[in-house]
Amino acid sequence: MPDSPEELDSLFHSLDALGRFPGTEGPELSAVDGVDRLLLAEAYADLRSDPATDGGGAGRVVVLDDAFGALTLGAVACATGASDPARVVVHQDWVTAERALDVNAERLGLTDAFTRHDALRGLDSELLGRAKVVLLRLPKSLDTLTEQVEAIARHAPADVTVYAGGRVKHMTRGMNDVIARSFGDVRASLGRFKSRALIARSPLPSARTQEPTFPRRAHLGEIGLDVVSHGGVFAGTRLDIGTRYLLTFLDEMAPDAAQAIDVGCGSGILAVSLAQARPGLQVLASDQSAAAITSTAATAQANGVAAAVTTLRDDALSTLPADCADLVVCNPPFHSGTALHTDAAHRMFAAAARVLRPGGELWTVYNSHLLYKRDLSRVVGPTTMAGQNPKFTVTRTVRRD
Repeated sequence: MPDSPEELDSLFHSLDALGRFPGTEGPELSAVDGVDRLLLAEAYADLRSDPATDGGGAGRVVVLDDAFGALTLGAVACATGASDPARVVVHQDWVTAERALDVNAERLGLTDAFTRHDALRGLDSELLGRAKVVLLRLPKSLDTLTEQVEAIARHAPADVTVYAGGRVKHMTRGMNDVIARSFGDVRASLGRFKSRALIARSPLPSARTQEPTFPRRAHLGEIGLDVVSHGGVFAGTRLDIGTRYLLTFLDEMAPDAAQAIDVGCGSGILAVSLAQARPGLQVLASDQSAAAITSTAATAQANGVAAAVTTLRDDALSTLPADCADLVVCNPPFHSGTALHTDAAHRMFAAAARVLRPGGELWTVYNSHLLYKRDLSRVVGPTTMAGQNPKFTVTRTVRRD
């Protein structure tokens, strides 16, 4: 472990060995960036505080949504007392992030050097109740940040310090405002590595007692559905316009299906709508996000179809057996944070090809300019356009024998 701030350069060099697997890898992509480096540098003194002299205990350093493990493993390397795995605790919403951390921890020989909090439990007092330091990367979504900051202010000790970092070009004044609603002392660090940190202390007394903003609940009158959503879920409690269009084809989707899968379920609108429209149909709703899974379960419960909708936190249906479904529905994302990419959609198509029974159907909605029809035909089977409006295309793909 480094004994002085100057040794951070050595720490950063060791983190360069980290990979992005199972995420997208390539020569221009790195598992550690300037935001990670800045956060570790800014928090270095607090990470080095000795639990033997300041009270110690589980959860002294909490890392939220570490994408590939750089913050968690960097905190372990910095923290005095890190031989106790309860010294650094990590909560990751995406199951792919958990897997990347596991791979990188093994690579650095730090597999047993931290504790993982069960993501499906959420940002609770078990995670945050003894936090001295919280490290997080500023999310694109202010809703996500709101849920994180409110939970820290509600559960963490009064002397907690939050280090929230982001790329300068992606930071907004709204991020400062969100944090300032829950913390009395918020300041920005100097810029470094094209990044900056917002450092928050002194949780406001009101933040400890106020009603949490999330999960939110809303009634969507146009489809007769109550939707429940945590902050990190795409579209929140709103009806995404792509999903709205795909819902108009429900009656055409594999009429004889007994087993259906909603891959990338989000708040559960597609899964729950299928279950409502098809009594007797069993629907599995899957997503890599814990926030999405808990939101979908709550949406199913709110609409009286909890017995027909089960949930699975998984990466592109990787834990399901082959040939297990008659119908798959999919509204794939084409953004990851601030980056535009289509890798997630292609992985979903490959997953559908594996889990569908021969003759089973994949129904997909996507922005028309993405031209997925050729890919679907190649990966899954014969694909026809079921509908197209000025923005979206809906396709029906039949899995080939």
